[in-house]
Amino acid sequence: MEHASAVAILDAHGTVTSWSEGARRLTGYPAEEVVGRDARDLLAEDVPPGARCEPAGTALLRHRDGSTVAVSLRGSPLLGAAGAPDGFVVTVESPEERTFRLTGRALQQASLSMSVHDTRQRYLQVNDTARRMLGLPEEDLIGRRLPEIMEEVDANGSGFMRHLRKVVETGLPAHYETFTPASSRLGEHAWTIEMWPVRDAQDEVAAVAVAGFDSTGQHRARQRLGLLNEAAAGIGTTLDVVRTAEELIEFLVPRFADFASVDLLDWVLGAEEPLAVPAEAVALRRVAHSATTEDFPRASVHLGETDAYPSYSAPARALREGRAVLTGPGDPDFDRWMRARDEQAPYNRAYRERVRSTLAVPLMARGTALGVAVAVRAAPQQPHVDDDTVLAEELASRAAVCIDNARRFARERSTALTLQRGLLPKGLPGQAAVEVAHRYLPSVSAAGIGGDWFDVIPLSGSRVALVVGDVVGHGIPSTATMGRLCTAVRTLADVDLPPDELLTHLDDLVTHLVAGDSGDEVAELGATCLYAVYDPVTRSLTLAAAGHPAPALVLPDGTTRLIRMTAGPPLGVGGLPFEATELELPEGSLVALYTDGLVEDRDRDVDHATAELCRALTAPASSLDALCDTVLKAVMPEEPSDDVALLLARTRALGTDQIRTWDIHPDPVHVAATRRSVNEQLSQWGLDEAAFVTELVVSELVTNAIRYGEPPIQLRLIRDSALICEVSDGSSTSPHLRRAHAYDEGGRGLLLVAQLTQRWGSRQTGTGKTIWAEQPLPGRNT
Repeated sequence: MEHASAVAILDAHGTVTSWSEGARRLTGYPAEEVVGRDARDLLAEDVPPGARCEPAGTALLRHRDGSTVAVSLRGSPLLGAAGAPDGFVVTVESPEERTFRLTGRALQQASLSMSVHDTRQRYLQVNDTARRMLGLPEEDLIGRRLPEIMEEVDANGSGFMRHLRKVVETGLPAHYETFTPASSRLGEHAWTIEMWPVRDAQDEVAAVAVAGFDSTGQHRARQRLGLLNEAAAGIGTTLDVVRTAEELIEFLVPRFADFASVDLLDWVLGAEEPLAVPAEAVALRRVAHSATTEDFPRASVHLGETDAYPSYSAPARALREGRAVLTGPGDPDFDRWMRARDEQAPYNRAYRERVRSTLAVPLMARGTALGVAVAVRAAPQQPHVDDDTVLAEELASRAAVCIDNARRFARERSTALTLQRGLLPKGLPGQAAVEVAHRYLPSVSAAGIGGDWFDVIPLSGSRVALVVGDVVGHGIPSTATMGRLCTAVRTLADVDLPPDELLTHLDDLVTHLVAGDSGDEVAELGATCLYAVYDPVTRSLTLAAAGHPAPALVLPDGTTRLIRMTAGPPLGVGGLPFEATELELPEGSLVALYTDGLVEDRDRDVDHATAELCRALTAPASSLDALCDTVLKAVMPEEPSDDVALLLARTRALGTDQIRTWDIHPDPVHVAATRRSVNEQLSQWGLDEAAFVTELVVSELVTNAIRYGEPPIQLRLIRDSALICEVSDGSSTSPHLRRAHAYDEGGRGLLLVAQLTQRWGSRQTGTGKTIWAEQPLPGRNT
């Protein structure tokens, strides 16, 4: 049925005056049956009284055969000479026309911003949404280009006009995203723009259609996700509380705030336990702040200063309530706070008048308040919204965990370092066998303080023990274990065990420490240690290692090498032997003992670093202390990941004029002759004042060796920093002090020796034992 030819003409009263053939075909009524009748008689439904006459709409007609016909009608007025309607022309729309009209209305009423532009980028048509956003009526838009309406369109790099031209030139659709600033006519929004060509009957591009979707929500969500990803990588890069706060500020300014600050509770920066947040004014210390521009007014609170925030202020409320507080002008508490700030820092009054919002977010970690971050926006920026609050809380949560980790690390590091300094030797004990210098540098890595240690232990006979060790791991447990091992080494050294035997006992100790009382499996590694004994009389160096790097040796002629030795297993492995190495050194030789942190690093070749160490040890230096600094500067990594301990020892030797030795015949009658020989030697050394005590000591020790020991028996006097008397025999039985009773004939000899001398003891030798006693030289302080 051809609806387009269905036409009727009505007069001003609604009477049909003309009826087309198309109308007959549509309704079945011929013209003679319709003309002159009221048009309402043709309707299949009653018209309510007072109904308005619309220019277009749907109607239900009664067909001549009694059926009904639904049609879309459009009426156009027929104007008379006076300009008033004399009648109406009523036509029936075809389905295609109706569909086209509805489609046009759909585009006109779409929630998207839609427009059509000619090939010269001028507006041809805009829908209601675009017109509302631009804030102009349609007649002010048609025929104009967008830059004539919004001058900033291409100034901000959106490329709107460029894309329009590209679609006309290429005939291809375009898709891009853009952002309009708050100062633009559209306001601060993100847009997803679709453009496509509109072609005419000749398939030529006649116009460009544009649809703009407001993607601000998605844009902000992507921004927030991207910012959080950046924060995960950029906040907490160091275990430093202040630096972590600065990294948070770097993320907030300028992308999130014009000004931002981080204030922490005082205990966070110290070693104290967490304190409760006071209910009234809160004292906070400023650790970081920043602003968007260099001409920003100086901060009211300087870095490092403490400021009291009143209980009604946003930072105090955020800390007390444990949630973000968003406030701004118009809030009584905010206005009150600003007035207080104006009194405190009047030079910032002009800036405060421009503040649009203040967002205070507590820094909470493990349920504990550490401080507060404050973000401020000022005009012309828009104030913070709820989405900003969510983002700020996520950033603050990340930063708070990092700050708390840094605080806990600093506290543990401080504790471990204090413990370690208390265990390491503060001043090396007096001895004449070697000249020593040392350095200890704790690690600054996130792993914490290690378990490196060193020691210099005076032994009998002017000998000295040199020790370096390294406990596997970091932190307080390693430091505590280091202290136990350091004490154990001193105890075993006092027994005067040879280096290999001492390490065997130390290995047993580490095995017990690791296994504990539960009988757990022994750890794969426990600790490493190097123990060396130098004798200035024989100029011999005896050393043994448990998984520790071999020391470097520099001879007086400048020859440098690592000492060849067999490095046994690390302490704690158990069941494997240790082997001692002995070598004779010229006087003035330099021995360098160190821990692996000096030469080992994941990015370094150990052999190359060791060669650098040997070269550095030959560098000219005014003293051993200066040489220590030279070695560290030349060899140590720029950022060592482990502790570094370095112990330098330059050997000395006792001359033959400082030592006198006698072979003793195992007969008590020769004791008197021995005493006379000793007195003569003391006279030659100018030590007559020591003759009385020395004679008693020699008499007692030699007599005991003859009575209870076994040949061969030997007496040796050493004049060093002290006067040393040594008596050796072939028996391995060690003497011990005992309490003598009133009627006992003996038992008082060693007690007498202990009372008269500075110290005494015994040590095992390869052929038996040696009993020794030391007394200060006359005229020297004990």
